[in-house]
Amino acid sequence: MILAVLLPFIFAIFIPFLSKWKDKFHTGIAVTLIPLAIFIYFARFLGADFAPVTKSYPWIPSLDMNMVFHLDGLSLLFVMLITGIGTLVAFYSIYYLHKSEKLGHFYVYFLIFMGSMLGVVLSDNIYVLYSFWEFTSLSSFLLIGYWNHKHASRYGALKSMLITVFGGLSLLGALVFMHIITGTTSIQQMITSNEAILNHESFPLILSLLLLGAFTKSAQFPFHIWLPDAMEAPTPVSAYLHSATMVKAGIFLVARFSPMLSASDWYFIVVSSFGIVTLCWGSYMAVRQTDLKGILAFSTISQLGMIMAMIGFGTKAAIFAAVFHILNHATFKGSLFMIAGIVDHETGTRDIRKLGGLMNYLPMTATLAMFGVFSMAGFPLPFLNGFYSKEMFFKSSLELTATDGIATFLTTAIPYLAVFGSIFTFVYSMYFFFGTFRGASNINQLPKKPHEAPVGMLVSPTILVLLVVGIGLFPFLVNEPFITHAASAVYGSEAMKEIYFWHGFNLPFIMSLTVIAFGTILALTIPRWTVVYQYIPGVLSMNKVYDFMVDKSVVFSSKVNKSYMTGSLALYMKLILVTIVGVSFTLFFMTGGFALDLSNLAPVTTIEIIVALTMAIAAFGTIFTNNRIAAILILGVVGYGLAMLFIIYRAPDLALTQLIVETVTVALFLLVFYHLPNLKHRGETKADSLVNWLVAVGFGLLITTVAISSHSSKWFDVISSYFVDNSYKLGGGDNIVNVILVDMRGLDTLFEIAVLGLAAMAIYSLIKIKNKKEEK
Repeated sequence: MILAVLLPFIFAIFIPFLSKWKDKFHTGIAVTLIPLAIFIYFARFLGADFAPVTKSYPWIPSLDMNMVFHLDGLSLLFVMLITGIGTLVAFYSIYYLHKSEKLGHFYVYFLIFMGSMLGVVLSDNIYVLYSFWEFTSLSSFLLIGYWNHKHASRYGALKSMLITVFGGLSLLGALVFMHIITGTTSIQQMITSNEAILNHESFPLILSLLLLGAFTKSAQFPFHIWLPDAMEAPTPVSAYLHSATMVKAGIFLVARFSPMLSASDWYFIVVSSFGIVTLCWGSYMAVRQTDLKGILAFSTISQLGMIMAMIGFGTKAAIFAAVFHILNHATFKGSLFMIAGIVDHETGTRDIRKLGGLMNYLPMTATLAMFGVFSMAGFPLPFLNGFYSKEMFFKSSLELTATDGIATFLTTAIPYLAVFGSIFTFVYSMYFFFGTFRGASNINQLPKKPHEAPVGMLVSPTILVLLVVGIGLFPFLVNEPFITHAASAVYGSEAMKEIYFWHGFNLPFIMSLTVIAFGTILALTIPRWTVVYQYIPGVLSMNKVYDFMVDKSVVFSSKVNKSYMTGSLALYMKLILVTIVGVSFTLFFMTGGFALDLSNLAPVTTIEIIVALTMAIAAFGTIFTNNRIAAILILGVVGYGLAMLFIIYRAPDLALTQLIVETVTVALFLLVFYHLPNLKHRGETKADSLVNWLVAVGFGLLITTVAISSHSSKWFDVISSYFVDNSYKLGGGDNIVNVILVDMRGLDTLFEIAVLGLAAMAIYSLIKIKNKKEEK
């Protein structure tokens, strides 16, 4: 299983080499085989008799932390979407991305994202999950900003990263809290210990941080603003990240922890509220868009809100409907994104105001769009999978119960809001299809003369549309072998298994008919009522809030930066030292770090006092001399005095090292400082001198305190005994110091040597460059 997760990362290493032959062999052909292979591997787990599988691999054994992958129904659903949709998107990209593009960059980012998503949905260790979670943010940032020559792409990429990484940090806080409370890093063990978390005083904070991470990732209101701007990415990215994978990572997170958190009333209140508001706002704003991908972006926001709301309901029927709609949404929305890409590719524009009548020129594309659009709209036809989960959504909204407070209000309001949001879902669906493929033709306004897309570009959306129809006609093929297991993993026990098209002329069906009736009226009269957008939202926009916060942060940071970045090295050193002193002494006070233990100390003799006084006098002497060479020589007295103390305390190897280093240092400093002018009085004010004295004395006191406390404190076992016992056994040497440096800290010493070597090469290069300039 770990190979399946790491395979995209491993293969990404070879992409730059493969892309060198992109003129003869499109890189996407090889990339398509990776998700296909992983899909085939996990497909063998499908079936009514599926049982969860857990694999553990050593990660940080010293902390008793392993890389654990847990495959249950929920993770299997997402794995199949990640790899299945990934295969179709990779194949689609072969025809969408020209060979002149930077294919190496694109497919490296694509594979890193795919591997990260697999890690997110399979990880049972919370810190492994978080690591992959942040990798998805980083790789999606690179994918969204792939066309980095466009300002809109850079803006969208930065916005998505800032918002999702902010949520990721919140998620980390929640995970750390849960780890501390339960004493485990396993999600499955946390679920079994849910009472400890639910009853803990920090539970409201944990719930808030966890949901903040999920809401930012899954574009829930008001954090949805990054998703429309992310549409500047190439269409394969939109079809992959923003329909089936990344935006559903937040859905997955809430679903994964649902068995642990759903017992809380606040879980229902918060998740359902944000979900239903996101549904309504996303569907309402979709009709305002004029870009095809913009319409689909807000459509995705609304669909994610619907799924989130159903997970928040927490009932058996709602969980089953949510899981079912995760699959359905991936099929019809993935196909529609690809269709939008085909329209753009064949006409040169995505502006719906310039489009129309394309059914005559792109008949196959229009046919595929019709199935995807009407499935998204939840039209009641037995061969459209979107209707099944939409009717289940209505049914589950009617079954909500509560006893008091906000929950009671929500149970009453949610069915009405569900219908409201679904009406606009129907409107933007009709707007997308009829505005693009029907009506008057505007061929003369198009940058390119439209014609049907290449067969290869139609393959992927055709497969997805066939899944839309196949699931609609034969839902049992994905029910017990697939959906039921996922729903059971979220609900915590066996979920419902029935999927029927016709349940009679009941209230959910009446709600669907109401949606169609009002949706049709609004769709036919769009020009007459869209003036309402001038008032709601009007000039208000969460994008303006985001831009204001980012701009003000930049301005504030610039002012703070300029306040201390004056070019004065003395000021920089004072700031650094003051910070170190302040933070260190604060931690000393907070942790009780001060300690003084005079036992087991060696006696202090007259010669040691004389050497120490000599070193102190020499140190003070460096302050009052105005000659650089004299200052270096006097400072050398301090180093040689330290070597003498090493000799007195029977550490000849350290003394020898100190003598060599001090001699070389003094010699080098003399060589350099010989060419510099003498020190001069800087004309500092008394206040500046006082600050300098205070900083110097404070830092000296800190070092003295640390030295005394480190000797006096007995918080940990003395490590010297370990080296005494194991230096010969592990390193084969009697000289303990040499064994530590050469064997036990071998890598550290190697890197130190490497740094010195690199520094020497850099100095040599600078000298050579200078000599060449002088020769010219």
